[in-house]
Amino acid sequence: MNSKPLTLRARQLRTVSPLPEVVEGLPRHELYIIVEDVLDTYNVGAIFRVADAVAAKKVYLCGRTLTPPNSKIKHASVNTWQWVPWEYKETAVQAIADVRLIAPNVTVVAIEQNEKSTPYDQLTYVLPTALVVGNETRGVSDETLSLVDRIAELTMYGVNASVNVIAALAAVSFHVISKTGRAD
Repeated sequence: MNSKPLTLRARQLRTVSPLPEVVEGLPRHELYIIVEDVLDTYNVGAIFRVADAVAAKKVYLCGRTLTPPNSKIKHASVNTWQWVPWEYKETAVQAIADVRLIAPNVTVVAIEQNEKSTPYDQLTYVLPTALVVGNETRGVSDETLSLVDRIAELTMYGVNASVNVIAALAAVSFHVISKTGRAD
């Protein structure tokens, strides 16, 4: 982004909210984040922090994902849930349908380990893009995977088979933004 009217550190974010006109004026990337059945409120809060950091257009919280206001989400998000646009949908399928209505040429990418996945850094990205993340244990549901355009995964080099949903979302989100340009 060319100029940022306000940048606050975590300590400040816990006590100060940006003025509504500042939030409204922030340029946002055509990046949508769909969160399917993420159960840990820390993860939900951190997803809001990632969404704010990349200036995502909107977050969809779906299924059994807890929604704000929630004290644990508030704490983990350092209040970013208050100015990142978000909406609850009963299912990720509904959220994908909603994004396809808002942005008909959207590319929907699940971040998931799957036999059909491609390393995230080998895909070509264009905006608008919707990134789908799933449950901490089961991942993105098969029903949701059947609706996405691509499946991206992070290559694991160590013994551990996966990283936390936040780490995966952050890596892919920042990669998408770095490859597609900045919001104006």
